[in-house]
Amino acid sequence: MYSPAFYAACTAGGITSCGLTHMTVTPLDLVKCNMQIDPAKYKSISSGFGVLLKEQGAKGFFRGWVPTLIGYSGQGACKFGFYEFFKKYYSDIAGPENAAKYKTLIYLAGSASAEVIADVALCPMEAVKVRVQTQPGFAKGLSDGFPKFVKAQGYAGLYKGIVPLWGRQIPCEYLLPTLLSP
Repeated sequence: MYSPAFYAACTAGGITSCGLTHMTVTPLDLVKCNMQIDPAKYKSISSGFGVLLKEQGAKGFFRGWVPTLIGYSGQGACKFGFYEFFKKYYSDIAGPENAAKYKTLIYLAGSASAEVIADVALCPMEAVKVRVQTQPGFAKGLSDGFPKFVKAQGYAGLYKGIVPLWGRQIPCEYLLPTLLSP
């Protein structure tokens, strides 16, 4: 426990579970993002798939898969690895007796701390992914979308969504489940 090999395993688990799963559901995410941008055109999930198929063919279902894979792999790596790091770090600060007594709060603080870092890793790829998926003609994918995005908005533009991302991720992914668990 808590060796470099342990943290590496946690990081690999995060990459696998977050990166690959999010990449797999790229078509669903693509329809969801387009429903948010243009609800008149993308009225439902099923009609959204139909619109995409008609306008872009089957290939269109996977627009944005590369930034999704990279972004969520980075998020998962940080989320899983740093969660274990912060649990130990905060437990060591608290001492054995307080660590046991305040285990839930320590785990909650560890998970929230990890998510802050994880979302910093995710945010740039998420910004490019959404633009590629929702703005027709913007870019084909990450390789042409990233430089185009940076040219238009600068590197700071990649992080415009960080505060809302934290507002969604931290409570939903960690705080509520931790508080609701027995």
